[in-house]
Amino acid sequence: MPGRRAWLLSLLGWTVLSAGLAQADQEWVVYEGKEGPGKGKHIVLVSGDDEYRSEETLPQLGKMLATHHGFKCTVLFPVDPATGEIKPDYQKNIPGLEALDTADLMILCTRFRNLPDAQMKHFVDYVESGKPIVALRTSTHAFNLDGQSSYQDYSWNKPDGGFGRRVLGETWVAHHGVHGKESTRGIAAPGEENHPIVRGIKAGEIWGPTDVYTVKLPLPGDSKPIVLGQVLVGMKADDAPLEGAKNDPMMPVAWTKSYTGKSGKASRIFTTTMGAATDFENTGVRRMLVNATYWALGMEDQITDRLNIDLVGEFKPTKFGFGGFVKGVKPADHR
Repeated sequence: MPGRRAWLLSLLGWTVLSAGLAQADQEWVVYEGKEGPGKGKHIVLVSGDDEYRSEETLPQLGKMLATHHGFKCTVLFPVDPATGEIKPDYQKNIPGLEALDTADLMILCTRFRNLPDAQMKHFVDYVESGKPIVALRTSTHAFNLDGQSSYQDYSWNKPDGGFGRRVLGETWVAHHGVHGKESTRGIAAPGEENHPIVRGIKAGEIWGPTDVYTVKLPLPGDSKPIVLGQVLVGMKADDAPLEGAKNDPMMPVAWTKSYTGKSGKASRIFTTTMGAATDFENTGVRRMLVNATYWALGMEDQITDRLNIDLVGEFKPTKFGFGGFVKGVKPADHR
């Protein structure tokens, strides 16, 4: 009996160790949902931009949605296969996209990705399924696929605007505010002050240090501007609005639309050109994104001004900029 007990303890130890090693090697992170309205629903958050630190924003958002709201959240990253480290400027690898096969919602923040067909297939199948999407900042120009890709029509620079314009409502056009010098105040669009996505957000509460993007007006199809971007003279939340043509008219910085893919089912789409990691420190931006998550999933009747938008654990975002990501971080470090 003592020998059998020792053997069982040894087996248990190796099982725990093996599970720990497997988790440490995993190239994505899963936050299991606790209690809340989202229990039983699976959200996949796909990061992969090389400027605005989505590799920091989306793990924090995933933790919030799992901890406060009950959603199971799988967070994916651009990973350098040679090191296993998160490398935002490595354009060709986002492991774990097969998680989209069982997702109820995709939250996206990518920029100019050139993914292999095997990975793109999971993404395209999801988009064409009619399931909802919440898209942040550079997702308007999510892909820049080379000539070998079977999914060329998803590239940002196609005549119809590719995935960005066709699905989300816009592709990359230009900076409208001066990048790094003119920040953004979000103002509810006229008539949308009571929209579920801005419920619980005070007038002028939405602010971010990233600038307003240019969009071509009108936005396509049934797009509906929800938040307009007021260009400010500087980089503080209480700076004055810039005078002149940049704010007349103001560009939409958040809108809704639908997209009907090959399934024939119309999906709910929410797109915002805000969403850098430094924007996410703002309570208005966080509430807008949490509300948009509920709205996209058809749960708008459960949006109240008391939805928990508290950060989970430490969140000290890195300033946006190319090459400025924190080196040596692996997905397991976000667990």
